[in-house]
Amino acid sequence: MDPYIDLLKVLLPELLITHFNITRHEIEADVLHLHFEEKKDVPREFSSGVIISHGFHKAITIQDFPVRGKKVYLHIKRRRWLDKNTKEVVQRDWNLVAQGTRMTVEFAAFLKVLNNYQS
Repeated sequence: MDPYIDLLKVLLPELLITHFNITRHEIEADVLHLHFEEKKDVPREFSSGVIISHGFHKAITIQDFPVRGKKVYLHIKRRRWLDKNTKEVVQRDWNLVAQGTRMTVEFAAFLKVLNNYQS
């Protein structure tokens, strides 16, 4: 087992570590950019058909919890799949982004609790 994966699971949403590969990272003065691509594992919900990888959606950028005083931005590329029988393009239904925000669900919930605590 890779000890870095365990560390990343503490810092990042486990969903990202489980289903996405980190392709690169960039550190600017006070910003950490982490880039992810969805793994090429065929989604279980489509495993009964003939499914092939069909490229990626445009990357989305969401803000996550700050780490050691640095803002953290997650750049996530979701994979598209083609059902060869129906010619339909399919994808997993990820619930990564809190509705109405550009933050992870966990970070948005944290800020909401913090805001209610300060009120």
